Amino acid sequence: MRRAYMDYNATTPLRAEAREAMVAAMDVAGNPSSVHQEGRKAKALIEKARAQVATALGADGADVVFVSSATEGAALAMAGRGLAVADIEHDAVRAWGVGDPLPVDRDGRVSVADPAATALQLANSETGVIQKLPEGLWLSDLTQAFGKLPIAFNWLGCHMGLVSAHKLGGPKGVGALVMKRGTDIPAQLKGGGQEMGRRAGTENVIGIAGFGAAAEAAAADLADGAWDRVRTLRDGFEARLSEGLAQMGEAAEIAGAGAERLPNTTCLVTPGWKGETQVMQMDLAGFAVSAGSACSSGKVRASQVLRAMGYDDEAASGALRVSLGPETTEDDTLRLAEAWLAQRRKRRDRAA
Repeated sequence: MRRAYMDYNATTPLRAEAREAMVAAMDVAGNPSSVHQEGRKAKALIEKARAQVATALGADGADVVFVSSATEGAALAMAGRGLAVADIEHDAVRAWGVGDPLPVDRDGRVSVADPAATALQLANSETGVIQKLPEGLWLSDLTQAFGKLPIAFNWLGCHMGLVSAHKLGGPKGVGALVMKRGTDIPAQLKGGGQEMGRRAGTENVIGIAGFGAAAEAAAADLADGAWDRVRTLRDGFEARLSEGLAQMGEAAEIAGAGAERLPNTTCLVTPGWKGETQVMQMDLAGFAVSAGSACSSGKVRASQVLRAMGYDDEAASGALRVSLGPETTEDDTLRLAEAWLAQRRKRRDRAA
């Protein structure tokens, strides 16, 4: 059985460019805080990666603070700020929100009253829905958009943004908080004063080097139209699902279909058919997909994102997320569509 990986919003395969940069960094022995030659070589790798991430994100002139993950970055940006958030946010952001959740419409779009006191993602990991960010926003989670959409931090109008290496072909365990130069933010990890005094601790030189190389390669892929091809595959996949369901007298329910979405994401809602069951059936058929955010899909519960969009618990528990990548083929998507439709027919026949 030839397996097909279609869970790119959870994590991405390590790029060859990132692997090469990481292997080279393993031979650099110095501590980047040391002033001798070995230390300076390690520091140079970090600064090279900082520039690569900034350029790829359109954040030249901004401060790029390396952290262990976007989750850590969210804590650094949000602790003590009293920010409003919506229930569509990743748990790492939602955990820091205060007050009533921001309103969300049926297509997953959020209404913001006070941008300066709000954190709002640019794109959702479960539905792919893209938000229109208001000017003056305090923080935006850019992890799903970075590398998939032609964005520039300097033009988004937000003070800070979160990014993560493993969402665009880099290693797990490294991310960055990007902020307008001069933004005053106290360190949560205190000690040696690394990362411009905003995040203490000896830097993960190997991971950071991989992040920089991955960001540069991801930007090149985007410029070459790789994600336009992915969008074509995604649209064809959804069309085949719609066609197959119509033959059964059903209609496909794609969460967020009325909004602008990431080019690779389909969130298929089937009330009464548990998302976890669908994932296991597709796994046995050779396909890696998910029932929602990888950070919470291991917990059997209704999707908080879909509930915020107005779906009831039965529907919010019956979601399947398919997220494609540049390595996905048309054959992969068509085989997945046929495998899913076959399982849907079996379920209908048993219920008849």
